[in-house]
Amino acid sequence: MFLAKVTGSVVSTQKVQQMRGQKLLIVEPLRVDEKDRKSLKGTGRSFICVDTVGAGEGETVLIVQGSSARFTDDTKMLPIDAAIIGIVDSVEAHGATVFKTE
Repeated sequence: MFLAKVTGSVVSTQKVQQMRGQKLLIVEPLRVDEKDRKSLKGTGRSFICVDTVGAGEGETVLIVQGSSARFTDDTKMLPIDAAIIGIVDSVEAHGATVFKTE
């Protein structure tokens, strides 16, 4: 699992039957800023994930990849390898709160 920020969405009108009706979001993985250890920062990479929780742009989310992405009732029959499984409220690391929703 990893943390990521939702940065956008993907619209695809032509896709396999199983993917019809699935919300696709672009996410950027996050990590603890190594300079101050008091905030999260982006890694510069992007992934496309199926949204299973109703996340929106700008939110910090919890992502699973690989076979774990197909372990929910909503995703078990989908040809995917990344899914959003949670919206993050706060993150504590190194004895400090590095993220908290406003």
